[in-house]
Amino acid sequence: MTPNPPRADMSDVTPSLQQEVARLAASPEVRSAYNWFRTQEPQLLQWQMEMARIAAPPFGESARGAWLQERFREIGLDDVRIDDVGNVFGIHPGFGRRYVALSAHIDTVFPANTPLNIRQQGSRIYGPGVSDNGAGVVAMLAIASLLRSVRVRHALPFVFIGNVGEEGEGDLRGMRHIFATPRWKDSIAYTLVLDGAGADTIVAEALGSRRFEVIVRGPGGHSWSDFGAPNPIVILAKAIETFSATTVPSIPKTTFNIGVIRGGTSVNSIPESASMKVDIRSTSMAEMERLEHSLRRALNRAVEDESMAAEMRSSAQKRPSGVNCEVVVIGNRPAGELQSGARILQAVRAVDAQLSNAAHVQRASTDANVPLSLGLEAIAIGGGGSGGGAHTLQEWFDSNGRELALKRILLTMLALAGVGE
Repeated sequence: MTPNPPRADMSDVTPSLQQEVARLAASPEVRSAYNWFRTQEPQLLQWQMEMARIAAPPFGESARGAWLQERFREIGLDDVRIDDVGNVFGIHPGFGRRYVALSAHIDTVFPANTPLNIRQQGSRIYGPGVSDNGAGVVAMLAIASLLRSVRVRHALPFVFIGNVGEEGEGDLRGMRHIFATPRWKDSIAYTLVLDGAGADTIVAEALGSRRFEVIVRGPGGHSWSDFGAPNPIVILAKAIETFSATTVPSIPKTTFNIGVIRGGTSVNSIPESASMKVDIRSTSMAEMERLEHSLRRALNRAVEDESMAAEMRSSAQKRPSGVNCEVVVIGNRPAGELQSGARILQAVRAVDAQLSNAAHVQRASTDANVPLSLGLEAIAIGGGGSGGGAHTLQEWFDSNGRELALKRILLTMLALAGVGE
């Protein structure tokens, strides 16, 4: 999850919903659930460490998916299955055809050969992926396990999803597949995404992003004998200079970044190719499109200018310029936001008030981007505890405070599902 600064609350909580949450929190069933959370922390930490020891690099999540499938079956969820792209599903039954979905991504940013030295010191565990998204997956398992251990009434059924492809160039492929499948797109009423640790945020606005790899190719040659041939690195430099002058608005916040440049073989060689990777982000689809057009115009102009200059430099040798540019889309995360008065946002804010939990609404890039871009109700929140060092080998998670987040998740799901008889 990549957060941005918080924005103001979007709507007021209705008194009736606040009263419903208070009634739920006071019920004997929910109080029993709270006690269950307190007793199960050793099991939760064990699950978290077990899962973190299973590699789950981008496009390589199958072993971790199999582990989660087995946990879903042990817990006693119904209709446990893995879909075509590797998402893991389990159902807790209810009434009606629409679901409240609780999801957590099972992939990590780390390559398959990353050493997974997972260790524990008291309430704190260390190692790649223990927080992002070990905290989210284990919180999901805690809720699913609770519902099979303590009778808590609810109307709408719950679907638990361990999804793939959230990180990096996974490009939300797991969530895209889910919401491209008619069974789920048409039946999930609310999506509650668990991503990372903490209980102090509510992601209600999807930060969109588009990512490109730009590849420029030319004839190459020797720096002395082939002087004058078009230089792909120079073309990229000219394009970057032009593109970086593009103005961006502060509202909606829009950004761009050139994060990687590669090319060339030696200091005395005109490179045959050079490439760069570009990241564009905004909460506005229109702004992302505008920046993409600006990038393409800058590249076209740079290619034309360098080709013309190369023809003039090498006219005596009559060398063809032979240069071309390719723009490859390597990421496309949609933007979106909740409608004013959305019930899922009101529900979590009512729960936070009930639990005296201070949380702020913010924008970020999470799995919630996909349902939000489709106009569906979704938010992303943390799985509790605290964590740090995400996306590094020094990542850590502390389970102190996890219980608050589990209460928060449970009450929000029950408020959305309604009470069954």
